[in-house]
Amino acid sequence: VQLQASGGGLVQAGGSLRVSCVAGRAFSNNAMGWFRQAPGKEREFVATISWRGDGALYGDSVKGRFTISRDRAKNTVYLQMNSLKPEDTAVYYCAGGRGSYSGKSINNYVSWGQGTLVTVSS
Repeated sequence: VQLQASGGGLVQAGGSLRVSCVAGRAFSNNAMGWFRQAPGKEREFVATISWRGDGALYGDSVKGRFTISRDRAKNTVYLQMNSLKPEDTAVYYCAGGRGSYSGKSINNYVSWGQGTLVTVSS
């Protein structure tokens, strides 16, 4: 199943950006997540949303700044990123969860998009 992420780009610190991921109908009843990977670092959990969109979890480093949402009719999940910091610079990956609620563990995600690069300048 293909996951297509888009919306990355260059933004100044303090700015906002929204990335999107079209998941396809196969994941309409599954949780979806966003992870990110900075150069030389391991892939890090960012956010996840339940299949109905009624539950979300966030990584500690983005809590209060990022918001995950989904439009099931469009099979699309979004990540709204506000108050961006240079340390948010990374390739952002969307992922399809194994179940309705998939949590923070990378092992609970079974399908990955190609990633979209977000660069935050200071």
